Amino acid sequence: MNIVLLESLGIPEAELKKYAQELEKEGHTFRAYEKNTDPAVQIERAKDADVIMLANMPLSGEVIRSCPSLRFIDVAFTGVDHVDLEAAKEKKIAVSNASGYSNESVAELVLGMAIDLFRKVPQVEKRCREEGTKDGLVGRELKGHTVGIIGYGAIGSRAAELFHAMGCRILAFSRHRKENVPDYVTYVTLEELLGQSDIVSLHCPLTPETRGLINAERIALMKKTAVLINAARGPVADSRALADALNEDRIAGAGVDVFEMEPPVPADHPLLHAKNCLVTPHVAFASEESMKLRADIVFDSLQEWLKGGQVNTVLPRA
Repeated sequence: MNIVLLESLGIPEAELKKYAQELEKEGHTFRAYEKNTDPAVQIERAKDADVIMLANMPLSGEVIRSCPSLRFIDVAFTGVDHVDLEAAKEKKIAVSNASGYSNESVAELVLGMAIDLFRKVPQVEKRCREEGTKDGLVGRELKGHTVGIIGYGAIGSRAAELFHAMGCRILAFSRHRKENVPDYVTYVTLEELLGQSDIVSLHCPLTPETRGLINAERIALMKKTAVLINAARGPVADSRALADALNEDRIAGAGVDVFEMEPPVPADHPLLHAKNCLVTPHVAFASEESMKLRADIVFDSLQEWLKGGQVNTVLPRA
């Protein structure tokens, strides 16, 4: 099999070499490239591939349809909205993801953002550098506040667990409710969650139903003292509406790790200039530990597929 990795997996070169040597020992060829989002370059690199591996860069239908031998797309990411699944389905190409690799890293960053926003860490850090004091910048503790989790899946439930450990009340909204949730979780409607929560944390996938889910109308349901955290997908929240709400003091703050595009984010993006908005360039999923776990998952998925099976299935093998 001809296996092509189209972008870095964020692990040391020596680690990648071990995976490659194992595949080559089994008689497969393995080529790894640096990220390039130009479809023409991707086609040239993958035109003879039986397997494409990638993380979160776009893989268009044009590229997929230009690879006649392609049978498996191994996605080193949880979300797969950057892969043209319709083209893959049309070509009977199996697709797997790396679900589970970033549960801890995302949940921890969300908790950290909540603490930073509640304790006004960016503002007091700036004040300290200006030889100032805490006056007017005393923040709040998490304990006793209500956290609303939108999307109670693997990452959302881990975030809920961490917030619960900090003494928070937990509300959850999901289109598909789990059975046997911990007794500290209460399912409510989206409107109830937005109205009652002090911290709203987004953990839902990007689908036609969730695109623009957090719009101006729904932001208006939030408390003026509430903060919104988005470490899910950028288009789940309306950036312009969120920036307006922040600048007009209709909510107290936001933590944003994801945007409508992958970083670099344009300098004129409204959230980069909004009040009380903590921004990071899509780093929630990335820790040393999660990158290693992700590589283990995608290469295990590859080995399973090579043996005739499939795990972490998004589109099943034909």
